[in-house]
Amino acid sequence: MALIWTAAGSSLSASATLRCAALPGSGKHADRLLSALHTASPHDSAATHRLIRKFLAKSSKSAALFALSRFLYLSSPYTLAIYEQINDASWFKWKSKLAASVIAVLEKQGRYDAAQTLASDAVARLNASRDLALFYCDLIDAFSEQGLTQSLHEAYEHLQEIPFSDRRFHGSSIKALCSMGKPADAEEKLNEMASSGFEPSPPEFKMVIQSYGQLGLFSEMRKILRSMEDAGAEIDTVCCNIALSCYGHHGKLSEMVSWMEKMRALGVGFSVRTFNCVLNSCPALLSICSKGTIQSFCESNSRALPLSVDALLKKLEAESPSSSSTEALLVKNLIASSVLDENLEWSSSGSKLDLHGFHVTSAYIILLNWMQELRLRFSKENAVPLEISIICGTGNHSQRRGQSPIKILVREIMFQTSSPMKIDRKNPGRFVASGKAIKEWLC
Repeated sequence: MALIWTAAGSSLSASATLRCAALPGSGKHADRLLSALHTASPHDSAATHRLIRKFLAKSSKSAALFALSRFLYLSSPYTLAIYEQINDASWFKWKSKLAASVIAVLEKQGRYDAAQTLASDAVARLNASRDLALFYCDLIDAFSEQGLTQSLHEAYEHLQEIPFSDRRFHGSSIKALCSMGKPADAEEKLNEMASSGFEPSPPEFKMVIQSYGQLGLFSEMRKILRSMEDAGAEIDTVCCNIALSCYGHHGKLSEMVSWMEKMRALGVGFSVRTFNCVLNSCPALLSICSKGTIQSFCESNSRALPLSVDALLKKLEAESPSSSSTEALLVKNLIASSVLDENLEWSSSGSKLDLHGFHVTSAYIILLNWMQELRLRFSKENAVPLEISIICGTGNHSQRRGQSPIKILVREIMFQTSSPMKIDRKNPGRFVASGKAIKEWLC
C-alpha cells in the first residue's frame, strides 16, 4: 500500500535553522555539525554526506540520535541526509515514530518525493495490521504537530481502512478529525470509542472540547465538558485553560469571567498559562503592554504606563466602560489566585520572582501584583531578605533572539518607579537589589 502526499509546505531557510541551532541545550556537537553543513555549499550533496559520515564515525549512538532529534526539531534541510546515514548504521533499529517524524518534516519542506519514498519503505516493512495502524497513528501525531492538514486527512483515511482497533487507533482518529476542524465527526468517534469498550480518557475529551471551542461552537463545547464530567474525568486546570482560550479567541470576555469564577468554585487552580490565555485576549491590556508601546515609553520617558494595580484598574474602567471594565474583572480574578506565590521564592537569604513562561501582559500584571505583595509582607514581617531579584531572561526564546520584551518591560517599570533594582552584571537576564533597598523603595 503506497501513500500519495500532496500537502503544501515551505522549506526552512538556512539562516532560520542556524538561529534555532544556537538555542540553549542544543549540544555543541550538533551545533558544530550544523555550522559545518551551512558553511559547505547547500547544493554539494557529496560534501553534505561526507561531513555527516565523519560526524557519525566519531559520535556515540546517543550523540548521533540527539543530533537527529535536533535536526527534526529545527526542520533542518539536512534532516533526511543524517537520517539516511543513521538508518544504515548497524546499531540502528528502525522505529515507526521516528520515520513518521522525518516524513512530516519533509512534507513541511515541500519535499514530497522524498516523503513518499520513506512512507512507501515504511509500509513495505510492516506486514501486521497492528503495526501498520500504529505507523499511521504516528503519522497523524507528526502531521498534526507540523500543521499539515491535507497529509493528516490522507493518513486518517488510510488508518480507517485497516481492520484493527485499539485505544491508540481511536485516540489518533479523534486527534486527526479535531486537527482537521471536524469536531462533530470527532465526537462521533468519541462515542464509537466508548461503545467499543475503550473508555475515552481526558486527552480525547479535551481535543474535542478545543475543536468545538476554536470554531466558536460553545454550546457543543459545554456539552462535551458535561460528558467528560459524567464519565468521571476531572475538570482540571488544563481543561479550563482550553475553554478560556477558546472564549478569548472569539472575544467572549464576559464568558471568561464566568468561567474563572466557576474554576474558583470548583477549586481548580490557575496557572501561568491561565494568565497568558486570559490576558492575551484583552485588547486594552495588549495595547498597553505591546512591545512597541513599551519601547515608545522608554524612548519618550512617558508616564502613561500604570504603575500599580489600582491605577491600572482605573485606567481600564475609564477607557471603555464595556469591554475594559470586563478586563478589569479578569485582572482582579487573576490577582486573587496563587500564581504569584507559586512563582515567588521567599526566605531570609533571598527572594526571587521568576517570570519565565509569562507573556508580556501577564508579566506586567504579575509585576504590579508583586510590588503590592512585597509592601504587604514588609508591613507584617520584621525579617527582610538579604537580596531580592527578578528573573526575566535575555530573549533567547523571543521572536527576535536577544531582544526580550519582558526585560524591556521590567526595565521600564523599574525606571519609572525609581527602583533600586539594576541589571545583574553577571547575569543580564536578572534584576537585583538588596532587600533593605527594596523595602525603603516600596515602603
